[in-house]
Amino acid sequence: MSTYKAYRVSEVEEKKFSGEVVDLNIEDLPEGEVLIDVHYSSLNFKDALSASGNKSVTREYPHTPGIDASGVVVSSSDASFSEGDEVIVCGYDLGMNTSGGFGQYIKVPAGWVVKCPEGLSLKASMTLGTAGFTAALCVEKLIQNGVSPESGDILVTGATGGVGIVAVAILSKLGYRVIASTGKAEAEALLKQMGAADVIDRAVLSEENSRPMLKEQWAGAVDVVGGDTLFNVVKSLNYGGSVACCGLVQSPMFKASVLPFILRGVNLLGVDSVQLPLQTKSRVWSKLASDWKLDGLDEICTEIEFDQLEASLTSVLQGGATGRFVLNLKS
Repeated sequence: MSTYKAYRVSEVEEKKFSGEVVDLNIEDLPEGEVLIDVHYSSLNFKDALSASGNKSVTREYPHTPGIDASGVVVSSSDASFSEGDEVIVCGYDLGMNTSGGFGQYIKVPAGWVVKCPEGLSLKASMTLGTAGFTAALCVEKLIQNGVSPESGDILVTGATGGVGIVAVAILSKLGYRVIASTGKAEAEALLKQMGAADVIDRAVLSEENSRPMLKEQWAGAVDVVGGDTLFNVVKSLNYGGSVACCGLVQSPMFKASVLPFILRGVNLLGVDSVQLPLQTKSRVWSKLASDWKLDGLDEICTEIEFDQLEASLTSVLQGGATGRFVLNLKS
């Protein structure tokens, strides 16, 4: 088979972009040691930006988005992989400026590829995807900085999104009392099913507050929102508390004061999932397949096909998605 189907985004006129499912040639894929038959991909905010023509994410079009992919190795010139291996590719340049997981085949450097660990299916790996992987990194950062279940309540902002809902589930599994913040009141039952002890309205945290510090409330937090929300979280951390920061849904900017840092000794922990060493990625995926393996992933997964992709990307871009969209490329 020399052709495959892919969702291709083109600039049809200046600053106007459109996507369609097209047939492409495998021979035209970029250089790389590993050719992969993609079974599943997942939808992330970065994919929605790429599909809408955001050139800070993707410089050149036409382009196939999809920063996540799981599938089976077709061929490899690197001895680390053999035909038939089940593998995961997340991050690096996949789906940004390299043809991504919204195509039935990808060709990538061996240094981007992780073997799918035993205990994790290809579909489950994409239900987690970059979002779930990032959530795990956030939880690790909190633990490494001394935040334990005995420390107190843990806040998760943007809790219905991919990072947030997986963070809620992992933290709950590990014995933390989790408070979920969301603007989607209708998702309260789902968040509690995933392990949240309580759910609060995001408006409580999202408004600008001129006070340099607020009442101590959280032992730790996972924040995907940024902006005033992030600073309000920083100002309301308990003494010595930490917030793992990995998103900018509200804003990449926030007004800060040094007072919470020098008077309460709090920590703002940056989390990146894109350029991590491959060994770290492999270790975290193995943890998600074993000690941190989650029950109920199907509850947060909406499986889609190519004909549903465009509408689903719009939902993600507009903040309307709850949980995870998983693209089945074999259906």
